[in-house]
Amino acid sequence: MTTERDKTPTAPPPASTSVAPPSMGASSLPPRAAPPLLATINDAVLAFIEHLGQFGRMTWGALVAMFERPLEVRSTLYQMESLGVRSAAIASVTALFVGMVMAVQFAIGLQKFGGMEYTGRIIGLSFSRELAPTLTAVIVGGRIGAGIAAEVGSMAVTEQIDAIRALGANPVKKLVVPRLLASIVVMPVLGAFALVLGFGGAMLICATEFGIPAGFFLRTALSSVTFMDYFSGMYKTPFFGAIIALVGCHFGLITRGGTEGVGQSTTRTVVVTSITILIADFFLTKMSILFFPSR
Repeated sequence: MTTERDKTPTAPPPASTSVAPPSMGASSLPPRAAPPLLATINDAVLAFIEHLGQFGRMTWGALVAMFERPLEVRSTLYQMESLGVRSAAIASVTALFVGMVMAVQFAIGLQKFGGMEYTGRIIGLSFSRELAPTLTAVIVGGRIGAGIAAEVGSMAVTEQIDAIRALGANPVKKLVVPRLLASIVVMPVLGAFALVLGFGGAMLICATEFGIPAGFFLRTALSSVTFMDYFSGMYKTPFFGAIIALVGCHFGLITRGGTEGVGQSTTRTVVVTSITILIADFFLTKMSILFFPSR
């Protein structure tokens, strides 16, 4: 038997009034904290050590592959033409105008003390011992190193280096050794070429603007420059050539990330090459003073 209470309809349960929390987007996240200074320095040191390890392994592999047959004669000759002959113009212009600038600076400075006759001696010694090899290496090294890094880096991002390995060949022997040998050979030639042009530019300015006869300038310059002065400058050029080729090949081989990576490798090559040449120049100069003291 049903009662009135049983017939009364029951009300539905009230809907929940709680609102679900909105999902947190990327914009609502707290800003990422900057890495601490010690962690940044640690990452930089580890990256530098990793680069040194890769560079040393590539250098040792190039030295070993240099004496393995078959010899890459044709490729080496092509690289000598590409790296040396095509760099003669920039080396010539640089040496010529640096010689002119040095002639103007030294002649004006010595004129105040009545010592203009020493202009040829100073320019001869400075060009022979330092300016001709080092300045040529820095200027030409940027051009050569950037070209090597761009060429090898393009091969790396297009997987041509992996194809060389897949065919059973050694990429270091095919790519690094010809460029290394070519740079070692052409840098002394470019350095001697820059020395002659620098002398010529300085002699021209002294004869036309300061009344110093060309014969007197050349005679005083050659009388103060000995073979040891010339050798202490020119013996650096093969080392500079090796630095240029090895740094360019190293950054080319580790290139990643397409065309953007090629651009980054090229920029890093120019910077590292210039800094490394200047650092090496200091130690090579100390060695030349130690083993080849001037009279």
